[in-house]
Amino acid sequence: MSVKELKIFCGNANRALAEEIVDYLGVPLGEAKVKRFQDGETTIAIDESVRGADVFVVQPTCNPTNDNIMELLIMIDALKRASASRITPVIPYYGYARQERKSKARDPITAKLVANLITTAGADRVVTMDLHAPAIQGFFDIPVDHLPGVPILAEYFKVKGLDNVVVVSPDHGGVQRARNLAERIGAPLAIIDKRRPEPNVSEIMNVIGDIEGKRVIMIDDIIDTAGTITQGAQVLMDRGAIEVYACCTHPVLSGPAFERLEKSVIKEVIITNTIPVHPEKMIPKIKTLSVAPLLGAAIVRIHEDLSVSKLFS
Repeated sequence: MSVKELKIFCGNANRALAEEIVDYLGVPLGEAKVKRFQDGETTIAIDESVRGADVFVVQPTCNPTNDNIMELLIMIDALKRASASRITPVIPYYGYARQERKSKARDPITAKLVANLITTAGADRVVTMDLHAPAIQGFFDIPVDHLPGVPILAEYFKVKGLDNVVVVSPDHGGVQRARNLAERIGAPLAIIDKRRPEPNVSEIMNVIGDIEGKRVIMIDDIIDTAGTITQGAQVLMDRGAIEVYACCTHPVLSGPAFERLEKSVIKEVIITNTIPVHPEKMIPKIKTLSVAPLLGAAIVRIHEDLSVSKLFS
């Protein structure tokens, strides 16, 4: 077992999740203050010694993305300069992950830029969940522990005990994730064939697989404006599905998302708390599952230099 002291800090992005994690671990949340000057600059004060400690910083880089990224970078720098032995950012949701490739001339690859910034700031390894593109792990020159959200979602549906179920991927890119869920709950797989002419706009072309008379579970890594998921649910109902459930790891839920979900044919939307959702915006059909036990268990295994993959075997 590691002899280094375990310390958990967080920024402002998802303090509630950080508090759940420290409750799971039975350790106090580190004393740190995030402040902003009048001109908008961020400053961090670490109010306890971290010399020689194994430090984890819980900070999803969700909206406001740029502020949360700067908080993370500055906190890493402060911890490094305070002689922490190892610094591991725990980034449940990795912002800019959808800018991971050049789709046309002169596009940036911002997911790589953010990885460079985190590494340069002084991170020694990274913990994250359900990257939009798993290849982003290779953007880092430090170890990355990439945790899947599917086991948490699968356990929920196992307990729910639905019958006559088919799992549907809303696009070709999510087939592996949907197949993982289908295998875990013992259900067949179907795929929605769509094209995306521009960001946040999709057109459904066809449904590949048998969904008539079935209870459908649609799974994606992210629900953003909810256009894809609600449009897909309507098409599935029109083609004979008897119920549609939707689930995702990361509830970005921007713009018209809540209104679209509320008015949609979707019976229930299952999300996790990688990103905080304001209580005033919550609607009755949304159910939130906690990733704190998973992240807490991963932190313990990293701290003790044990295999993280054992959590999923």
